[in-house]
Amino acid sequence: MADDAVVEEGSVEVSALAAGRPSWSWQRPGERARTPGRKAEDKEWVPVTKLGRLVKDMKIKSLEEIYLYSLPIKESEIIDFFLGSALKDEVLKIMPVQKQTRAGQRTRFKAFVAIGDYNGHVGLGVKCSKEVATAIRGAIILAKLSIIPVRRGYWGNKIGKPHTVPCKVTGRCGSVLVRLIPAPRGTGIVSAPVPKKLLMMAGIDDCYTSARGCTATLGNFAKATFDAISKTYSYLTPDLWKETVFTKSPYQEFTDHLAKTHTRVSVQRTQAAVQPS
Repeated sequence: MADDAVVEEGSVEVSALAAGRPSWSWQRPGERARTPGRKAEDKEWVPVTKLGRLVKDMKIKSLEEIYLYSLPIKESEIIDFFLGSALKDEVLKIMPVQKQTRAGQRTRFKAFVAIGDYNGHVGLGVKCSKEVATAIRGAIILAKLSIIPVRRGYWGNKIGKPHTVPCKVTGRCGSVLVRLIPAPRGTGIVSAPVPKKLLMMAGIDDCYTSARGCTATLGNFAKATFDAISKTYSYLTPDLWKETVFTKSPYQEFTDHLAKTHTRVSVQRTQAAVQPS
């Protein structure tokens, strides 16, 4: 890296410290200080999508109903509503990235964040920003929006709770290929640190892994693992060969409720601001 780039990064570090934010080079992955601005989350949530309104009005009872109808989640508050305090997030890596412009090199920071409830839900978020704190905050929101259900199964006899992946699954990103293989109970997660963290957050207790390609590229390694985990629900195994019963989606079922309660978002926010006083 060029000397002027080092100076530029140093100046960003100094400004970050002056603002009371953690510096990317002095902060270990996983150790994330609570940043100012998270108090804003305590404000009352005003949903802006139909799905958000149905969730807040308790018409949709669980996250699985949303996944059943493949409804896109556009608000991170929906995830907070269902999983709430069970969610744990961890910063996998913060790396500086640069772009050459006419004025010189522009340095920004890229954050990789994994999030999960250690019980069948996991997400991965990547965000780039001028400031470390903003990148982490954005990555957490994107990780919540990308949360997927994880299917678990057995290695042999179906005794006790599901503990491993139901079948061999493969995920890919760039040159990195990650293969997840079912393992006997008590084996633990046999893998590198990055896939291990994602698998633990997904609630998988035992798993063998096989990886090939440039696994030193942490971003691609994490994305390939996440891709493999997402495929656990893609395979139609014999125990799922049941007759499909089609039911109405929440949008159809609660059409009247949505029409009755529809108001402009600006009006909702005004009402929410007036109510506490």
